[in-house]
Amino acid sequence: MKFKCKVCGYIHEGNAAPEKCPVCGVDASNFEAIDAPAAPAKKGFLGGKNSNAYIVFYSTVMVVIVAALLAFTAMSLKERQDANILGEKKTAIMQSLGIEGNYDDVVSAYVVDANGDVMSQYNGDDALQMLFDLPGAYAAGTLPVFESAADGLYVIPVTGKGLWDEIWGYVALKNDMNTIKGVVFSHAGETPGLGAEIATPKFWAMFPDKTIFEGAEFVGINVVKGGAKEGDNHAVDALTGGTKTSIGLQNMIKDSIAKYVPFLQKAMSNN
Repeated sequence: MKFKCKVCGYIHEGNAAPEKCPVCGVDASNFEAIDAPAAPAKKGFLGGKNSNAYIVFYSTVMVVIVAALLAFTAMSLKERQDANILGEKKTAIMQSLGIEGNYDDVVSAYVVDANGDVMSQYNGDDALQMLFDLPGAYAAGTLPVFESAADGLYVIPVTGKGLWDEIWGYVALKNDMNTIKGVVFSHAGETPGLGAEIATPKFWAMFPDKTIFEGAEFVGINVVKGGAKEGDNHAVDALTGGTKTSIGLQNMIKDSIAKYVPFLQKAMSNN
């Protein structure tokens, strides 16, 4: 340490001021410390803000906070999102029917089992909710049906796999339970300009007046690469450049509607 004489300016080095200044003779009380070592800096929490531990801790806390905020936001918006999706499904059903009006005023929904019998334990809202997981509903043996009784039309929801992801839609049948009135299809991720064309009115326009039964045999609708033959009531043209999606859509229609055949046959006999 260094000590400076306040009287003459003499600098003394040592652990303590000298008893007497060798220059001017004043005692130790006239000396002051001039270079006392700084106290070591306190590192603080986790070794200070520049330490690796502090950086990792801070980053972790921020990630947890952001994740919690995102989860809270998603949960807060889920009810509204589900309501919007449900509205889209109602609109698609009405589009397939090709009739004007409000879904709630026009359509009645119910659920049938694999034998084609109405399952009274389910109501119209239950049928709509099944559209959020139609494969699950099918696996459980619950088949939602949407009917516009005043127009003599029925809508069968369909679901399947395209080239890249899920595809789905609605097939509206006339009251003979055989002739297609209209369709609506959509997809999760088919190729734009190719497979994604299943979601266009131009593609849908090929389906009206096609039939899904040949006599008493259910045959579905074939989606034919190169074009359906003229007069073929069970076929439409495949998408140019969308062969895999076309095959997926053909299988979707056949596999989904096949589950409803007992219901369709019973409805036929009652008409």
